[in-house]
Amino acid sequence: MALDRQLEILAVCGVGMGSSLMLKMTAEDALRSLGVDARVENTDVSTARGMSPDVVIGQGMHTGEIADLAPVVITISDFLDKEGLEAQLRERLTEQGWLA
Repeated sequence: MALDRQLEILAVCGVGMGSSLMLKMTAEDALRSLGVDARVENTDVSTARGMSPDVVIGQGMHTGEIADLAPVVITISDFLDKEGLEAQLRERLTEQGWLA
């Protein structure tokens, strides 16, 4: 079931500034390579809890706290690994039927 709207994606870190901003830029590059129409926001864990994204991306220390926030939660270890994130996004978005 392909979405008929933009995917809402959160790049999450502890404070919502430095590392989540780097992750946001990496995610935008990966999504562009996949041809996925998405809006990526960077935020902190506390703010993320009040949001309803389709996908959450962050380090394991943070995604564990918000694992039930979105249908897809992706844990990363390298904020700048576009290829690794792209592979995870491809797999998880395909599982959801959001990527053909």
